[in-house]
Amino acid sequence: MSLPKIAVTMGDPAGVGPEVCLRLLQNDAMAKRCVPVIFGDRTVLEQSAEQCGLAKPTKYIEGLAEAEGPCVLDLGAITTNDFATGTVNAATGRAGYTYVEDAINAALSGQVAAVTTAPLNKEALRAAGIPFPGHTEIFAELTHAQRACMLQYSSEVRCVFVTTHVPYAEVPQLLTKERILDTLELGAQAMRRIGCIDGNEPKIGVLGLNPHAGEHGLFGNEEETIISPAIELARERGFDVEGPIPPDTAFLPAKRRTTDVFVCLYHDQGHIPLKALCFDEAVNTTLGLPIIRTSVDHGTALDIAGKGEANPSSLFEAVKLAQRLLSD
Repeated sequence: MSLPKIAVTMGDPAGVGPEVCLRLLQNDAMAKRCVPVIFGDRTVLEQSAEQCGLAKPTKYIEGLAEAEGPCVLDLGAITTNDFATGTVNAATGRAGYTYVEDAINAALSGQVAAVTTAPLNKEALRAAGIPFPGHTEIFAELTHAQRACMLQYSSEVRCVFVTTHVPYAEVPQLLTKERILDTLELGAQAMRRIGCIDGNEPKIGVLGLNPHAGEHGLFGNEEETIISPAIELARERGFDVEGPIPPDTAFLPAKRRTTDVFVCLYHDQGHIPLKALCFDEAVNTTLGLPIIRTSVDHGTALDIAGKGEANPSSLFEAVKLAQRLLSD
């Protein structure tokens, strides 16, 4: 049985994406799980290898039919004359988007089995005129997903997000019963595939928005008017749900041990505990898509790009999760 081909986008060329992709190509254990194909640029990867003291890629391909082992699909989206490592640049934003767009098209057409993404830089995307704040929104739009949400996954804690890359001031207006329920259902579906703590139905915790989960309306009414009604509707549909849980106690060790997935209402509500507890292990994946997409759970780290200091563990875990989702 042939190994699945997984498109791995190189990320922003000015960040640590090229470096961690080089380390992926050198990982013999990963090559036994799948065929990682880096969607990127030869000149950037070879420059990164020189900067970081790493081996240069040994196999480049012109088409995905040629991919039989770890290799690079050279897309020619940028040259090393177009940018400086460690700096925000519109050219790198455009190139990073090109890698993602081509990988999505390859997955939709069945040329690759899944997509794993190295980090993009949101400022570079904006400078390039890309009308998306991040990967989650790009994948949802380009795959025409009817509903989608972000799942941050680790062995320690799992979180799905009702909202992501929006200002905090806009979060209350974006919360609806339907949006919370969609996120909860997508999270439950994912945990059934990945595996639940007790091997049965997923146990789901829904966080409150306000301090002390609103304290029965003393500190805000979103819990009473939106979040609790969504939870009740989920229970009527057969889900095992607890909440609204006060955000300041939701991630205590005892609660984490008995909760398969937490429904978080905004970006940092889940990202802070995840990154504090398991930064190098955590993986980001987008649920609700017609294709499998996983990602590193860190940014472009421009301050250390080109220095050989980036930890590739999150990329390795992201590829492993993609392969795991393919086999379930």
